[in-house]
Amino acid sequence: MTDEEINSKFIYLFRSVFKNEQLTITKDLTANDVEGWDSITHLSLITELEKVFSIEINGFDVMGLNNVGDLIGLIDRKLKEE
Repeated sequence: MTDEEINSKFIYLFRSVFKNEQLTITKDLTANDVEGWDSITHLSLITELEKVFSIEINGFDVMGLNNVGDLIGLIDRKLKEE
């Protein structure tokens, strides 16, 4: 999977989970920046990322995330492990 494909899927998932087609995704984006990003949508986002990228994200992985950039890095590492 190319970086462009990963990025495209990532943006699609964010916009789908948060039901906002105009959502701009940046590496500095945090839950505080997105309307409706609560514990339920966070879980939905992680679950969808696992499905789409065929990876497993555990609780320890999630605890280390501070922003979207960290999440992108996590996905990249998980994909390289495969």
